Amino acid sequence: MAEIGRAHGVRGEVRLKSWTADPASVRDYGPFVTADGRPLRLTSLRPAPGGEADMFIVQVEGVSDRSAAEALARQRLFVPRDRLPQLDDEDEFYLADLVGLAVENCEGRRIGDVIAVHDFGAGDVIEIRPVTGDGEKRGSVMVAFTRGFVPVVDIAGRRLVVTPDPFLPDGKGPGDEEPDGPAGDGGAS
Repeated sequence: MAEIGRAHGVRGEVRLKSWTADPASVRDYGPFVTADGRPLRLTSLRPAPGGEADMFIVQVEGVSDRSAAEALARQRLFVPRDRLPQLDDEDEFYLADLVGLAVENCEGRRIGDVIAVHDFGAGDVIEIRPVTGDGEKRGSVMVAFTRGFVPVVDIAGRRLVVTPDPFLPDGKGPGDEEPDGPAGDGGAS
């Protein structure tokens, strides 16, 4: 739902980046749980200086000095799934729903599984672990989660399609050979 950033001031406030569709609605989802299971409640929320719509200054219940605030840095905040809004559109899903989906190439061949979804600041990225011919899973690759690279997301079918195939040289598969002659040549003289 959100991630706590650095301490703000000396009274225990921290910066908070909201990942909710309406950033200010993050306050409506609490209380939160940290990745290690600690409960956490926000007692105040105001926009952070700088004008970014998803950045806030928050007070956390029980945190009243800078040292305690600094100890919260980089904590991600979660809520139980049943507190999230129900999605009505079949094209809508939560990014967490992608983890565990089978990954197929354009020909429908299973090439791996989604093992994580990351946001490094430039957009969402899915991490895919390949399935080898012997069924063993080795290493992983990351693919930008855009319609261009992931044209099909089928949550109900527990699969998505990635193009080009990130596990083949140049992303090409059988039947993807370049035509003879220059592009647009058409064979006519």
